[in-house]
Amino acid sequence: MPDHDQSAAWQPRMTDAEATDEARRIIEDAYWPVPQMPTAYRDTAPLPAYGSTPPVPQPDRRIVPAWAAGTAVAGIGVGATCVGVGCGIWLACQGFAAVTLTGVLFVTLPIAALAAVATAIGSAVRSVKATRTETHHHYSGPVRLENNAITAPAYGLIARTRTELNR
Repeated sequence: MPDHDQSAAWQPRMTDAEATDEARRIIEDAYWPVPQMPTAYRDTAPLPAYGSTPPVPQPDRRIVPAWAAGTAVAGIGVGATCVGVGCGIWLACQGFAAVTLTGVLFVTLPIAALAAVATAIGSAVRSVKATRTETHHHYSGPVRLENNAITAPAYGLIARTRTELNR
C-alpha cells in the first residue's frame, strides 16, 4: 500500500489562490442561468387611437385539414348507413322467411360498395378543388381603439345575466 506522500506526488498541486479561483469558477458555472427561448411575444408599441394601421398576419393553424375531416365524417356516415340498412333488411326478411346472416350480408354488400365508391369520388373531387387554399385578407379604413369594462355580478340562488350595453 503506497504511503500518503507518494500518492500525493502524482496529483498536481495548486496554490490557495488558484484553488479559490477554480472553486469560484465551478460555482459560477453551476449557478449560471440557462438561456431560454421566449414562448410568447407581446408587442408593447402603442396602438393609434384613430387612423390606419398595417394589417396583422393571422396564419391559419388547423391541426387536421378540412378535406381529411370531411372524409372521416363521410366514412362514418357510410358505415352507419350500411349497418342501418343491413339491420333494416334483416328485420324485414325476418318476417318473410328464415334468412341467415350470410344472406343479409350479401344483400348489403352492393349497398356498401356503392357508398364507398361515392365517398371516394367525393373525396377526390374535394381534394382537387382544395389544391389552392391560400387566402388573402385586405383591410383598409380607420382604426378605432375602444376599451370597455363590464361588470356583471350574479348574486343569489337564481341569477340572470343581462348582456345589453347601454351607451
